[in-house]
Amino acid sequence: MTAGSRARPLRVALLIGHLGMGGTQKQLALLAQELHRAGTEVHVLVLSRGGPCEAEIREAGIEVHLLGFDRGAKVGTFLAFTRMAVLLRRLAPDVLHAFLHEGYLVGVPTARLLRVPVVVAGRRNETRLSASRPWSLALDRATARIAHHVVVNAEALARDAHAALGLPEKKLSVIYNGLPAVAFDPAPPEHVATELPVVACVARLSAEKGHRHLLDAVALLQRRGRPCTLVLAGDGPERARLEEQAAALGVDARFLGARLDGSGLLARADVVVLPSLTEGLSNAVIEAMAAGRPVVATSVGGNSELLDGRGIIVPAADPEGLAGGLTRLLDDPGLARELAAAARAWAAKNLDLRVMAEEHVKLYERLLRAGREG
Repeated sequence: MTAGSRARPLRVALLIGHLGMGGTQKQLALLAQELHRAGTEVHVLVLSRGGPCEAEIREAGIEVHLLGFDRGAKVGTFLAFTRMAVLLRRLAPDVLHAFLHEGYLVGVPTARLLRVPVVVAGRRNETRLSASRPWSLALDRATARIAHHVVVNAEALARDAHAALGLPEKKLSVIYNGLPAVAFDPAPPEHVATELPVVACVARLSAEKGHRHLLDAVALLQRRGRPCTLVLAGDGPERARLEEQAAALGVDARFLGARLDGSGLLARADVVVLPSLTEGLSNAVIEAMAAGRPVVATSVGGNSELLDGRGIIVPAADPEGLAGGLTRLLDDPGLARELAAAARAWAAKNLDLRVMAEEHVKLYERLLRAGREG
């Protein structure tokens, strides 16, 4: 049965742990809105708390269901499971698509027990995030195997899931993140009080984002007579430690805190950098590409796919490599413009939001047909 011949619209439940600041939360909100605009009935289920993306989703006319999970309260968690089960029975979705570790560990087995026709696990990170906790990796493997399908947002993550989780290739689909048209619109540059080149990093201040190596790289540049102003947009558990490191190194690092809109900062940046130690398909990188900014990023996750011939890729956890990549772009404005233009053109062609939503619908429909025929 095709979408056009359905007695009712395709009904999809998107499940995630929370709707706070994060690249996956942003992508879920974009997907929900685009599916809704295209005629799909969408419900967003949130295990714990709402956040900045919640209002945006609700304003689009999409229901957001807060389930009230609380890791510290056993009775509360039991009641939240009950609420989720009752809600899924009432909604009777054709598809439950669960995002991120917490979302699919809870959502996939629950949806399978309730006989939701299609259950999809959305993986957005490399398995190395779970590898340090064997029990976590084992749960990842078990959950991925009982899901009907696994969606990743980079070819590198598909290879990782195939190797580490033992998933057959036919059970994996790669669907890149999408960008709204506004991401390609010019934005007025944000004022940054400095006469030095501005290097911008947009990322949560957590250990896996590798900021400590970036600060060391900026210190190397300064010692070599190539100082710059490092502007860090984001917040997180590493902030205090990173501020202490920046002060000890004597570098010009500005900590801006979390930002809902980084377009002005991107417009002001001479170079955008992402020093992650592990990654999926980075929103920070694709937004910089759309804004036409030159990018230096580490060779983790989908970064190499995004920036192949369109940016500078350096090893992870390597201050010398980061310093070299930044120097290359700061010292050669012509190369920086050339790479930025190529990145913007590639993003416009390959990261279209409507195409992302259409690919999800095609996958959902294919899995539904396979379930009816099997």
